[in-house]
Amino acid sequence: MKYLFIFFSILFTCKTALNAQFNVRIVVTTIATKQEDDVYVAGNFNNWNPKDENYKLKPFAGGRKAIVLKDISAGTYVFKLTRGSWEKVECTADGLDITDRKIEVIGDEVINCDVLGWKDNYPKKAKPYTASPQVKIIDTAFGMPNLNRTRRIWVYLPKSYASSTKTYPVLYMHDGQNLFNEQTAPFGEWGVDECLDSLQKISGKECIVVGIDHGADKRISEYTPYDFTDKKNAKDGEGKLYLEFLTGHLKPFIDNKYRTKKDQPNTYIAGSSLGGLISFYAILKHSNTFGGAGIFSPSFWINPLTAKDALNFSNPLPIKMFFYAGGKESNTMVSDMNKIADIIEQKQNYKVLRVVNPIAEHNEKAWRKEFSNFYLWITK
Repeated sequence: MKYLFIFFSILFTCKTALNAQFNVRIVVTTIATKQEDDVYVAGNFNNWNPKDENYKLKPFAGGRKAIVLKDISAGTYVFKLTRGSWEKVECTADGLDITDRKIEVIGDEVINCDVLGWKDNYPKKAKPYTASPQVKIIDTAFGMPNLNRTRRIWVYLPKSYASSTKTYPVLYMHDGQNLFNEQTAPFGEWGVDECLDSLQKISGKECIVVGIDHGADKRISEYTPYDFTDKKNAKDGEGKLYLEFLTGHLKPFIDNKYRTKKDQPNTYIAGSSLGGLISFYAILKHSNTFGGAGIFSPSFWINPLTAKDALNFSNPLPIKMFFYAGGKESNTMVSDMNKIADIIEQKQNYKVLRVVNPIAEHNEKAWRKEFSNFYLWITK
């Protein structure tokens, strides 16, 4: 009985620790230049928003700046400091990129930071244009009539396209800036064009890829199908309208302009982070259009309605879903993904492949590495 009491005491203590909430104070003690500018913290706790007014540092004793992150659960958090954009992110005193700052939260914490330099203090080195000849820009201002906006659209055509008369499946991908060209990718490109040039030789599976640029400050709202439950990030989700644009305007245009296989089994969608969330939502709401999805590091944390919608999802058509997450992305990335994948796997007609890289972080390098596995599986 004594040992049973000790066991349950330990179990209760562990559970209490896991459920505990802590406060983390981030203090910027010195700033090398532009000390009067506003400073923000961007990390995996606010979807890496570089100018989130709720995460702006305030004046603190001794001429310092600080912010308190309240009610933080135990776990690992990563962040960087910015002056409101990723062009103005902190760097070394020599202008080099720094790794993400990391906090291991096991109790109340105070983190002191020195900003040695800002990226915009240093002349940018010209990035190379790396898009292959198979990549073209369809339009720099393609109309999104239901959102009253325009967007740059890219297309990758297989090497055989110009010399053949056959039709091809189509993969629609979000964050088009990051897919093909290092020059337009602020954190590195996926290398989709080079990857497909190689894979298509090996597998014989060819595909057209359409890249849709994100809308900068509209990215969060367009890739979010729900209104935010976190009122600090108060934004109305425009994901439904964004997908209506894809299915009702962009896809018909692509099908008319190029030799495509227009049917559901040959139409795919893919993206990462919020792009992974909206790709999953595209399957739920437009499963007659999309027969497969690449759901990379999905931001399922945004709204609990995701799980409810997954439970209610039903469609007689076969659908393939590729789920991927990195073990070092956030405390709940893998568990959130597995929760949704578990729900889908219980249903009929749906094939699910899930991949977890325990050492991978939330970045283009990880998604680039996993893209080939996704492509070979989705086109199998």
